Amino acid sequence: MLAKALSKETAIGPTDEPAESTGDAADVDPTEQRCGYVAIVGKPNVGKSTLLNALVGQKVSITSRKAQTTRHRITGMRTVGPTQFIFVDTPGFQTRHGNALNRALNKTVMGAVSDVDLILFVVEAGHFNLADAKVLSLLPANVPVILLANKFDLVHRRGDLAPWLRSMQERHPFTEFVPMSAKTAKDIERLFGICEKFLPQQPWMHDPDDLTDRSERFMASEMVREKLFRLTGDELPYTSTVIIDKFEEEGSLKRIAATIVVEREGHKGMVIGEGGEKLKRIGTEARQELEKLWDCKVFLELWVKVRSGWADDDARVRSFGYE
Repeated sequence: MLAKALSKETAIGPTDEPAESTGDAADVDPTEQRCGYVAIVGKPNVGKSTLLNALVGQKVSITSRKAQTTRHRITGMRTVGPTQFIFVDTPGFQTRHGNALNRALNKTVMGAVSDVDLILFVVEAGHFNLADAKVLSLLPANVPVILLANKFDLVHRRGDLAPWLRSMQERHPFTEFVPMSAKTAKDIERLFGICEKFLPQQPWMHDPDDLTDRSERFMASEMVREKLFRLTGDELPYTSTVIIDKFEEEGSLKRIAATIVVEREGHKGMVIGEGGEKLKRIGTEARQELEKLWDCKVFLELWVKVRSGWADDDARVRSFGYE
């Protein structure tokens, strides 16, 4: 069945068409409403956060080339017609390091997939390695799983996917196979229709205009961390984190003070940069994105502190917000 789906879906290509609008919630008969949870899982850096942002229609999960960028369970909502989708983005399951931070991240992944209506297992189209296999082995047997082959637009010889698809079906009884690109609007629209039938008929759990259940304080810390990772590249270890010290609102102005926590004194210099230029740029780019997100003025003050070994200290990992 999945092999046939491949031949039918390969005609889909890039498009700039907008995704379907959510429509007027007042026109939806409550008895026809559907609502459910959809977990997005996969190894680090496979495109899960990009997919979540595309599904929600707004940035609610940060992205960067650095593995382990997503560290929390991020919930994004989108109401399309009579159906409310509650998407759960998860950290990539960690198999290489067993420190306290990674144990907390893996606990988050396991918690996210234990009580959902549908799982989107995200892999790069045509690829599958030991990290993918580790994630797949952890998925519960009683939840339907869709094999989502992301970055399908980068596959040049699509006929080569048939043997790969057969090997994937031997690994797990996937409910459906969906080749797509998270950056293509029409593919995102099509995915809503595929996921809808797996969600139960029940009243919506959130306001139809809600996009995430995460607080503005949380979004501020995540945005600073994204710019930190993007602007330091591979120089800075992934264990760096961001703590919000102050979050105050004065009319249309938000005042935020945050601390970037690194593990070594040498890392502090990387973040600050010569003459403080790197830290200034991190703050400027984070502030500009937050102002765009919230449509208000933001005053952002950043500090850098060294906390040696924090990522392998269970108590400190919890105190920094990782459960």
